Amino acid sequence: MSPPLKWEYVMEAPVDESLCPRIRRSEQALMAHHEAVLRTYGLTMTQYTVLLTLAREGGMSGAQLARSCGVTQQSMSSVLANMDTKRLIGRETSPVHAKVQIASLTEEGRALLDRAYQEVAVLERALADAFTPAEHATLNALLDRATAVLIKQTRTTTSPPSP
Repeated sequence: MSPPLKWEYVMEAPVDESLCPRIRRSEQALMAHHEAVLRTYGLTMTQYTVLLTLAREGGMSGAQLARSCGVTQQSMSSVLANMDTKRLIGRETSPVHAKVQIASLTEEGRALLDRAYQEVAVLERALADAFTPAEHATLNALLDRATAVLIKQTRTTTSPPSP
């Protein structure tokens, strides 16, 4: 059994200099911006992501959309029912499996996505303009690397480590 870690060794860097809070603040600012923009279109972030995913990938099942959007199948079922009621998506029975519904964009959904996307893209352009092309490429590479580390460090089990 290894000796317990002393707190002073764990906290080598002051909190205000750590990367995780900065990444979190950036993510919160991004989400707040997108949510404010999308709210004016009557969309949630998940609904927007569904529209964007269907526009890029074509028809998909609820399970596929849930995985793509990072939500549970139960949540996605509710999201899709709401979007179907608003006529943003249509659903048809899968030709492969009779119990699976395939969601696809309607004309109304495509038009709403096009309008919302134009406004969301304003932030993307503003961020790109804040950096030189080299800085932009470097930032993208650094964020990709940070994301890979975060994914690798995420525990795949829900049980705590053994002492």
